[in-house]
Amino acid sequence: MRYLTAGESHGKQQTTIVEGLPAGMPITKDDINDSLLRRQKGHGRGKRMQIEKDLVDIVGGIRHGYTLGSPIALVVHNDDFKHWIDVMGEDPLSEDQDIRRVVTRPRPGHADLNGALKYGHRDMRNILERSSARETTARVAAGAVAKTLLKNLDIKIVGYVNEIAGIKAEENLELSIEDKIRISEESPPVRCLNEEAGKQMMDAIDKAKKDGDSIGGICEVTIEGLPAGIGSFVHYDRKLDGRIAGAVQSINAFKGVEFGIGFEAARKNGSQVHDEILWSEERGYYRRTNRLGGFEGGMTTGMPVIVKGVMKPIPTLYKPLQSVDIESKEPFNASIERSDSCAVPAAAVVMEHVVAFEIATAILEQFPNDQFSKLKNAMDQYREEIRCF
Repeated sequence: MRYLTAGESHGKQQTTIVEGLPAGMPITKDDINDSLLRRQKGHGRGKRMQIEKDLVDIVGGIRHGYTLGSPIALVVHNDDFKHWIDVMGEDPLSEDQDIRRVVTRPRPGHADLNGALKYGHRDMRNILERSSARETTARVAAGAVAKTLLKNLDIKIVGYVNEIAGIKAEENLELSIEDKIRISEESPPVRCLNEEAGKQMMDAIDKAKKDGDSIGGICEVTIEGLPAGIGSFVHYDRKLDGRIAGAVQSINAFKGVEFGIGFEAARKNGSQVHDEILWSEERGYYRRTNRLGGFEGGMTTGMPVIVKGVMKPIPTLYKPLQSVDIESKEPFNASIERSDSCAVPAAAVVMEHVVAFEIATAILEQFPNDQFSKLKNAMDQYREEIRCF
C-alpha cells in the first residue's frame, strides 16, 4: 500500500491517492472526516483553522460504503483559496500583471532557503506553499483509510500529548487504550491524558502566543491488538519499527523518534532494558514488561506498540529571527506567515495517522490482500496459530 499527496497550502485543494487497499473493506466519509476534524482542533492553533472546514470528497475507489480494490482518490478543498486566487492561480500572468506576495526573505527553520537553492526559485512562496504543514491534511486522510482497515481487524490506535514546553504528563499505567482514546477526545485543547498537566500546557501555550513565540513538545502513539511477528528482520527496509520511525520523522517539525523507553536505554544495563519472555496456556507467549515498546528485531512482539515523537517549536514567529534577503543580500527580520504558537496537539493526530498507515501497509504485505474477507480470515488464523505455537 502506498499514497501520494498533491496541493499547496493556499491552492485549490489537498489531494490524496491511496493504492493497495483490498476490495470489500467497509468505509464511509465519516471515517475520514472524523480524523480531519481532530487534526483541526487543539489549543494554540492559528486563525487558518477558523477559516478551513476540512471535509473530504471521495472521488474514486469507494462505492456504496465499500472499497473496490482500485486506487482511492480523496480531495479536501481549501476554503481560503478564494482569497488567494490572484496569488496561487495556475494561469500564466499577463504582461501588465506582477507576481503578488513574493517571498525573498527565508525563515530560519523552514524549507524556504534550502528549497530555493535546490529548485532555483527566486520567489520562495513556491517552496513554502508545499512545505507547509497544511499538507498533513492529505496525510491524515490517507491515514484515516489505514485506521479504518486496522479498526476492522480489531487493532486500536490513539495519539496524545506527553509533554509541551517541558511540562510533562505523569504516566498512568492503569489506563487502558479505550481510556486513552476517550480521554484524548474529551480533552481536545491539548490531547493530554493528565488533566492538571493539560491545564499547565494550555497556560504555556497562551504565554508563548502573548510573547510572539512558539513552543514544541512530545507526542505519543499507542497501538494494541497487533499479534507478534508483524514486520520482518530479513531486510533493513522491511523492519516495521524502522518504517514507523521514518514516517514519524517525516512529519513537519519532528526531530526525533523513540520506542518504549527509547534513549533511556543508553543509560541502563541490559537486564533493565529487555523484556523477559513468559508463557501461559491461556495467553501463549507474553511479556511482563514492555520497555522495548512492542518491537524486537524489526517485528512486533504482541505487546502494545509505544512510539514517541519530538516536535520542535514552529519556526514561524511573530517576533521573527534575523535572515537575509536573497535579492539584496541585506539582513532583515524573516517574513511572517500566519501560523500557530503550538501545533503539538494537532501533530499527535498526524503522528497517529502516519503510524497507522505504516502498520496497515505491513499487514497487507504479510497476508492475502485482494479481498478484505480473506485478509481478516488470514489474520484471525495467524493469531490462533501463534497462540498455540
